[in-house]
Amino acid sequence: MNKPDGRQLRILQVMRAPVGGLFRHVSDLSRELARRGHRIGIVVDSLSGDSQTEEKLQALSPSLTLGIHRHAMPRVLGTGDLTLPITLRKLVRELGADVVHGHGAKGGFHARLAVPRRSRVATFYTPHGGVLHFDARSKAGRAFHMLERRLMERTSLICFESAFAQRAYATVIGEPTCPWAVVHNGLREDEFSPVDPAPDAADFVFVGELRRLKGLHVLLEALAQVTRPDGSPATLAIVGDGPDRAMFQEQARELDLAERVTFAGAGPARAAFQRGRCAVVPSLAESLPYIIMEATAAGLHVIATRVGGIPEIFGPTSDSLIPPADATALREALQSFLDSPSSAAAEAGMRLAFVRERFSVTGMTDAIEERYLLATANTGLPAV
Repeated sequence: MNKPDGRQLRILQVMRAPVGGLFRHVSDLSRELARRGHRIGIVVDSLSGDSQTEEKLQALSPSLTLGIHRHAMPRVLGTGDLTLPITLRKLVRELGADVVHGHGAKGGFHARLAVPRRSRVATFYTPHGGVLHFDARSKAGRAFHMLERRLMERTSLICFESAFAQRAYATVIGEPTCPWAVVHNGLREDEFSPVDPAPDAADFVFVGELRRLKGLHVLLEALAQVTRPDGSPATLAIVGDGPDRAMFQEQARELDLAERVTFAGAGPARAAFQRGRCAVVPSLAESLPYIIMEATAAGLHVIATRVGGIPEIFGPTSDSLIPPADATALREALQSFLDSPSSAAAEAGMRLAFVRERFSVTGMTDAIEERYLLATANTGLPAV
């Protein structure tokens, strides 16, 4: 897209937990916007993080000339949610922000409440699937869904990261009454280079947060029956951490997988890819997971479930996706990779070409920057 003008904006990105794909998205977007001359700051939860959070925040800080601002932002609604918007409203004034962009359920909630009605500050919101993960039957789910509907009138644009996210939002929350657009996440050009497996690499590698929603329990069940062509048992490296780690470790012991499964802890994705020859993403729900794009760009074959926006990443290879929570289908896909490596390599090559063409940080930033500039110029944004 061509810029409508050459203005440099002050942009405040608001999120809760600085972990996972959401933080990756905010980091990539912030770095590229800063490279283009915009001034960026971020607001993050002071209570959340993992073993890599501080290192990643420090690495990002040179791009954040408006600073890193930490405030308590619990996942569920609490009394702090009544005072934080007031604190953030003061911060928006002090920074002279032109754009406040909320990410995830809590980030989107606070970003929009931080901007007074009839303000010239543009308010953007990227759901990242967050609000859709709340059960509409629960108290928290009902509260978040009601807030979503009410906050549409305070939103300059909802920026969905996938077409699936837009459809799901319309079904669960309602058709947006504010402008919206679909802008896919993307990778840096330097990420499109192959990663060679380590000499002791496992057959499969799982990279992600260790929680039930990611489907690791299904993968462990499936792996128990998978063997290599020589009859030896297949192996799995698990790279990540999370609240359900102990549960998965116990399941591995119960399935007699202790010698076949390695829990390596959290680590960078590209280093994690050296631990396995095929990436497995058995998620029960997703929006547009970076890990599939990253693994594809690193030259790995990927086995994944047909959930969320994953078919948008798989493109011409989407027929190979399997149903979520189906251990039998997953076992067959794992076995097929081991039995037919040439077919897997051909599919991986086709997917790599598709991802390289459609998913880039440059293209993602072009689209979002264009909309920032249009919104702050008060030219209006049509729904697309």
